[in-house]
Amino acid sequence: MPIYDYKCNGCDKTYDVFHKVREVIDDVVCPSCTSKEHTRLLSAPNVAMGHGSSLDVAPSCSTDSGCCGGTCGLD
Repeated sequence: MPIYDYKCNGCDKTYDVFHKVREVIDDVVCPSCTSKEHTRLLSAPNVAMGHGSSLDVAPSCSTDSGCCGGTCGLD
């Protein structure tokens, strides 16, 4: 179920909405003032990769370890 961030145009509060598959955008209501006037905000996706709950991140090429094996495309 995707999560979307909204900002209410009436009271300027920001809130999250867990959208169901067939949820209609007109059903989104501000939990603070019950306004249906809102703006959907651009938010970064929450993505987990690798094993466990930590995010596997390639090392930076700016470290003292030298090139990272082509992960940045600069070698």
